[in-house]
Amino acid sequence: MYPLVFVGPMASGKSKIGRRVARTLRVPFVDTDKVIVATNGAITEIFARHGEDHFRALERAAVAAALQRQRVIVSLGGGAVLDPATRADLRRATVVSLSTTADAVRNRTKNAKRPLLAAGPDAWQQIYDERRPLYEALASISFDTSTRPVDAIAADIVKWVRKQS
Repeated sequence: MYPLVFVGPMASGKSKIGRRVARTLRVPFVDTDKVIVATNGAITEIFARHGEDHFRALERAAVAAALQRQRVIVSLGGGAVLDPATRADLRRATVVSLSTTADAVRNRTKNAKRPLLAAGPDAWQQIYDERRPLYEALASISFDTSTRPVDAIAADIVKWVRKQS
């Protein structure tokens, strides 16, 4: 079952749900975006100063390090699956794909600083449409997070993990 990895679009709940699942299962949790921020500063600043390619290289390194751990739950940034090496690594993990709708994301990200959403609300849908086939191809199981409470989704994932173990 491990590593258990959460993938999906921006603001689908990967970190929030992953953290709750990890707490319930008493397993360490790693949010690769937080790892990057802790060592390199804010993601918006990385994009502004060094560009997306530099950020993606930092992301690849953070993901590779997190996936080396045996018993861990990992939340990936929405674009991490763009890297072919990351996709190859994820084939040896259990992947939970989270999906949501543009309307739900608008409500969740009203005041958030997300560099890839600077072009406006339609940018999220375009990015999701481009990445969705990757999320789906990697997924061991999928959950929609659009309308259900985070705790209920986390409980369903915990139940699924326990059943698989």
